[in-house]
Amino acid sequence: MRVLSGIQPSGSLHLGNYFGMMSRMIEYQNQNDLFCFIANYHALTTLPESKDLSRNTFNAACDFLALGLDPERSTFWLQSDVPQVTELTWILSSLVNRGLLDRATSYKDKITQGLNPNIGLYSYPILMAADILLFNSQIVPVGKDQKQHLEMTREIANKFNRKYGNIFVLPKEDIGKNNQLVPGIDGRKMSKSYNNTIPIFEKNTIIRKKVMKIITDTADINDTKNTNTTLFQLYSLFLDENAQKELELRYKGKGLRYGDIKQEFFEKIMDYFEPFRKKRQALVDKPSNVIDALKIGSEKATKVAEEVLVNVRIATGISEK
Repeated sequence: MRVLSGIQPSGSLHLGNYFGMMSRMIEYQNQNDLFCFIANYHALTTLPESKDLSRNTFNAACDFLALGLDPERSTFWLQSDVPQVTELTWILSSLVNRGLLDRATSYKDKITQGLNPNIGLYSYPILMAADILLFNSQIVPVGKDQKQHLEMTREIANKFNRKYGNIFVLPKEDIGKNNQLVPGIDGRKMSKSYNNTIPIFEKNTIIRKKVMKIITDTADINDTKNTNTTLFQLYSLFLDENAQKELELRYKGKGLRYGDIKQEFFEKIMDYFEPFRKKRQALVDKPSNVIDALKIGSEKATKVAEEVLVNVRIATGISEK
């Protein structure tokens, strides 16, 4: 089973990235044909400074490798190192009607947040479709907010297949049951756009400061606490079923202080990611290892992409058999 997903290099890795996608990707490589990429073309839609994009791209690669992605058991590359994706994007663009893109709720949400309404942001679903279809992807792990884009990808693939023959595999989304939407410190979806994230690889003081800002209610110390809240949900991401039940009992009892729970949560984060933080520092200290891993991945990804694109070119009449 071929599994594909990617992440934008848009800044410090946070808990939403890890539990929403990255942890599942690491698990997938054990039993599947995993394709994983850093979506630096997609990152351009927010108009980052060139130095920031370059730095964030390298950092994202370090993050993936530190968290357990194995280049020998998976295909791991930079989106921009496989130029076939932009060619396929243009071909698919000729099939997509404006009405399909107008329905994209993600675009509307980002414009509401104040992002520049550029064409790249507007046509994001087409590039995402090319990312997925170019590698015969069967399963695509996504967050709940990306489900619509997967539906658009299938719609685009179906339209192409009806016109030119069965060229593309129709992908299915995989939305984790327990982590469909990781909340941020303000209760909304954890996102850099909202500035409500809890980073993983930042300094201890920065992570603790973020944790202490998690919004809680005004319940008295002896009141029963509501478990359907951001702090409980975030802490539960690190707990097994028995530990979650124990935390729930503490919430139902008297004497619980949110400040104490936040401190425990902070310590849990630091303990959990400590070995990953050490591995990441080793990668930062020797960047040639990161570059070599990405080069190997891009070569493998390019081979698959070109095979698919040859069939697309022939089917559309762009090239002869």
